[in-house]
Amino acid sequence: MTPRLQAGWLLVLCLALSQVLSIPPAQAATCSGAAYVPSETEFVALARRLAEWDDAYYRRGESPVSDAIYDQARRQFEEWQRCFSGRGERGGHDSSRPAGPVPLPVVQTGLAKLEGEEAVRRWLARRDDVWVQPKVDGVAVTLAYREGRLFRAISRGDGHHGQDWTPAVRRIAAVPSRLPEQVDAVLQGELHVRLDDHVQAEAGSAGARSAVAGLMARDVLAADAAARIGLFIWDWPDGPPAMRQRLEGLARLGFTDSVELTHRVETLAEVKRWRERWYRGPLPFATDGLVLRQGRRPPGEQWQAEPPDWAAAWKHPPREALAEVRGVEFRIGRTGRITPLLHLHPVTLDGRVIRRVSTGSLEHWRELDIRPGDRVAIALAGLTIPRLEGVVWHATERPSLSPPMAKDYHPLSCFRPTPGCESQFIERLAWLGGPEGLDLPGVGPGTWAALVEAGRVTDLLGWLDIQERELRRVPSIGKVRAARLVDVFGRAHRRPFADWLAALGPPPGVASGVESAGEAGDGEWSRLAGWGEPRWRALSGIGPGRAGELVAFFSHPEVMALAERLGARGVEGFPR
Repeated sequence: MTPRLQAGWLLVLCLALSQVLSIPPAQAATCSGAAYVPSETEFVALARRLAEWDDAYYRRGESPVSDAIYDQARRQFEEWQRCFSGRGERGGHDSSRPAGPVPLPVVQTGLAKLEGEEAVRRWLARRDDVWVQPKVDGVAVTLAYREGRLFRAISRGDGHHGQDWTPAVRRIAAVPSRLPEQVDAVLQGELHVRLDDHVQAEAGSAGARSAVAGLMARDVLAADAAARIGLFIWDWPDGPPAMRQRLEGLARLGFTDSVELTHRVETLAEVKRWRERWYRGPLPFATDGLVLRQGRRPPGEQWQAEPPDWAAAWKHPPREALAEVRGVEFRIGRTGRITPLLHLHPVTLDGRVIRRVSTGSLEHWRELDIRPGDRVAIALAGLTIPRLEGVVWHATERPSLSPPMAKDYHPLSCFRPTPGCESQFIERLAWLGGPEGLDLPGVGPGTWAALVEAGRVTDLLGWLDIQERELRRVPSIGKVRAARLVDVFGRAHRRPFADWLAALGPPPGVASGVESAGEAGDGEWSRLAGWGEPRWRALSGIGPGRAGELVAFFSHPEVMALAERLGARGVEGFPR
């Protein structure tokens, strides 16, 4: 019942090779009302990428990307198809090359996906006798029993033909080789990884689908691997016509798990409650949503290998989003660390609009080689912080980027906003005025950036002497705020020595030095500045490297000049 099982890899490959590549060079893509029109090269590249993913999934049992990313990439492809007149209209199963050698006794239908509560409400309004089940995150299987004995187990394949999984499935204890009754039956269900008290909202799918797909792709399914696989029966195509009778029959045949997790519903509120329960409560398997089923549906011989109108899926909120990179910004932190920041075309995850995400480090960005136009996967770390999961595909046309040189930035660079130093300098100011330093109320990075951009602050202490009339000339700072800032700045010199020392941004460990030196006095800075590496190393937690950094900090000309200016203003602990 997986989305990627609804469309065989051959369809995408055919579109890529026989349709897309046949577009006349002079023909331009046209998308009425579209915000972005892809190039032919982009369209072909995405078609090939989908074909590669499908091939990996069907033939090797691998999932190169999550199902959420796959679904979004396929939707992107289907949107782009409309940009090329007449392309993508011949979709369908390529019967000349089935996805497996074994015909299915009843076709696998797949499921249409309902997008949001309103779509679910409309679906319910047109039907009665509706039931819900969890949408198990595994791989679909058809089980054929003859006189109560397992005759054949077949993978979903393309919905018409699949692979013969019978030898492997016979080794799975969760799949009965003999039923309690001597019946002929075709059962459709999901092979899944057994999990203990799995909570989807917290753990996600944890690679459950790709894990079971990989196990089933093995030449021989070992006993320990077979023991990890469970079974959830979600339909009995040739069983009783009514759902209640089918469930009673499944219970007699021993499939009690499926019966216990199938419930009658009448309202959207009931559906929402089950969806929330299965999303945030424990289950023995991973899920990616719930399935709505009409109790009565056509007999199995009338089914088609396409989503029916008597069943649909309402998926859980995606844990990952496919996002297009629109720009790369290289931010330089207070200590000189360069952090590439990806600016994205907005995407929504768990109700949050994500517009940017960090790559973590310059080295990681270089490794991933992310440029504008690339597609990346975004997740939420701890359900709050955007996290880059990786590159899904690179754009076909890739602009060159010139990141800052790492050697030019370090803990003692950029004490002034000279060209190329603006970012690190503003970060120094933000640290100085933040909770780690002077904790100046109402003064954040935006305030410092405005002052620097207006040319009112040109060094780390330039704000101490700024006048109210100068502040009023700064965009976004009015009369009231200017007066408040002057008051805040004017009281800063009365802060204790330890606060001022921390505000200058020394290496970690300097607080231990202040504590070791005793009570602050007029010569406090001078005593610390006179310590050599052996003296710093004598302090707990300070090794040779940190000791060298502390000596370099206190002896740096810019830092020494700042200390002298603070002493001249009468700040406690600095030389006068």
